[in-house]
Amino acid sequence: MSAKTNILLFASIMTVFGIMMIPGDISAESNQITVTPINEKVSLEETITTMNVPQDNKLPWGTVRGAADDVAERYPIIIQFYKGEDPVHFAQVDAKGDGSYEYKFRVRNLDSNTGEFVNVFEGEYTVKIYKVIPNTNNLV
Repeated sequence: MSAKTNILLFASIMTVFGIMMIPGDISAESNQITVTPINEKVSLEETITTMNVPQDNKLPWGTVRGAADDVAERYPIIIQFYKGEDPVHFAQVDAKGDGSYEYKFRVRNLDSNTGEFVNVFEGEYTVKIYKVIPNTNNLV
């Protein structure tokens, strides 16, 4: 096999392993949840959290998850990553039937040209998660 084929095979195997592994050393803390009414039926819930990815991270995937909760139907969950004030990654996911959600993203990639691993995320990030929720207060 050629070197390029070997690299692609290795990258494929790493991807399969990466799907099964969730980095244990990547941490996040929930800092702030704000609910803003949109109309009499739904509100926008914004969760701001901090994600820390260590420089020596060896695992390829990170995950943003939300527990089963009330989510308004037909509205996606928006996830935004910021390094300081600079936006670096945006995602949109649908909620599952129970209201939970999960977004997997690459933290580390294999550069197919050089065969070396490259950290996509490293250091501290602010993560903002937006979801539309049904109003529980009839007065809104």
